[in-house]
Amino acid sequence: MLTGRRVAGAFQLLFASILLLAAAPPSKAQVGYNFVPVTPCRIADTRGATGPLGGPTPAGGSTRSFLIPGPSCGIPLTAAAYSLNVTVIPQQTLGYLTTWPTGAQQPTVSTLNSIDGRIKANAAIVPAGAGGAVSVYVTDSTDVILDINGYFLPPATAPFALAFYPVPPCRLVDTRSAPGALAGPTMNAGQTRSFPVLSGACNIPSTAQAYSLNFTAVPQGPLGYLAVWPAGQAQPTVSTLNALTGEVTANAAIVPAGSGGSIDAFVTNNADLIVDINGYFAPPGSGGLSFYPMTPCRVMDSRAIGSGQPFSGMLNVSVTGSTCGAMPSAQAFALNATVVPSVDLGYLTVWPQGTAQPLVSTLNAGDGAITSNMAIVPTNNGSISAFATDPTQLICDISGYFALYNGIAGPVITSISPYSIFIDSPDTVVTVHGYGFSGATTIQVNGNAVNVIGWNPSFVLFTLPASYLSSVGYLSVTATNPAPYCRTA
Repeated sequence: MLTGRRVAGAFQLLFASILLLAAAPPSKAQVGYNFVPVTPCRIADTRGATGPLGGPTPAGGSTRSFLIPGPSCGIPLTAAAYSLNVTVIPQQTLGYLTTWPTGAQQPTVSTLNSIDGRIKANAAIVPAGAGGAVSVYVTDSTDVILDINGYFLPPATAPFALAFYPVPPCRLVDTRSAPGALAGPTMNAGQTRSFPVLSGACNIPSTAQAYSLNFTAVPQGPLGYLAVWPAGQAQPTVSTLNALTGEVTANAAIVPAGSGGSIDAFVTNNADLIVDINGYFAPPGSGGLSFYPMTPCRVMDSRAIGSGQPFSGMLNVSVTGSTCGAMPSAQAFALNATVVPSVDLGYLTVWPQGTAQPLVSTLNAGDGAITSNMAIVPTNNGSISAFATDPTQLICDISGYFALYNGIAGPVITSISPYSIFIDSPDTVVTVHGYGFSGATTIQVNGNAVNVIGWNPSFVLFTLPASYLSSVGYLSVTATNPAPYCRTA
């Protein structure tokens, strides 16, 4: 039978009776996507009963794929990337966890580490892989929880999807301050509190429908978890971060705007809460940016620079100058920052290079633990700056960037159907799904043109001759528009 996988430059089909192989999407983005927020929702929890999105607990050294689209959280098959929160509950130590699009080669990056075995969470924007799945690798046995707060769709087929508007990193909430709507007092155990984002000093407009935020919990003791969600809605069964060791802990999250533009926060135990903002999502307009997903890639590792000594103070990082492929047109990056401190680290801050250091923080490692946090970092010149209060190594991985939408510059293949055909079948009509197709789109199978028998902007029909179905192997299907516009998926 025939099964498919997306690869860089084409859509591959595998025909056999038993072989199933999943996909590698393009490693460098060609088309931008806009954001659709959802109320935070639990996708997978391996502590649950055995199933595709449940148990068993992943074993050390194993890779497991999770199919994100489905009715449980309302995520469509057409989603190009997901905004996730990844939580680990290690059985002992966890060297690291890595997430990436299913079917792509496992990248040399990490999403989070838990060397001391603590429950830990980190946000991640992960491109969709084969069938919409994402893969998770763990070095050591651990349970994994995946929560989702939004996904990305092509603007041409989803005019309701939101563009991203970066803002200079800005402190929005600090409950350590004197009492106020976005200030004190400290949150009490079991308390839910609403924060009116639009009333703050960060100049967020009322058109904002979701916020790119960084949450820092300053517990007074162990903190079971913090959860955040749109104000005015029921508290969802998700968590944003955990701090059972009582350490100051940060995690990023994209949070949909609730009633009056507010967000709600809940803490299981007494804790102060700090909230910083680096951008918001609103209807497309002037200055609005689209997301260009990339297979996760390591931009910089300070351990490999010069003599590999830790740094403290300021460090500049050229993101577009790395080999990862972020375009010079990028105006913000989706990064994962990991610190490997030499001593206890007060905090790390990242911000646009060439601008004044803002009064915000990206992560904290007060106990000297290896610590990661996702950050959407605006840029003016393709570079960012980082400041560390104490000596540390810094690792930066990228999963995509935000830039002005370039329009649909050619066809993009997202899937094919039917996904299975028996060997020695007769001529078969195949549907290529995606967008950007036209009456001039041509289809090639293994480099040879085939007969297109129908089309609209979201699909093309072609006849697959029986001669291609006579033996086991791969077929590479490519869609092309006349020059200068050409894209494959």
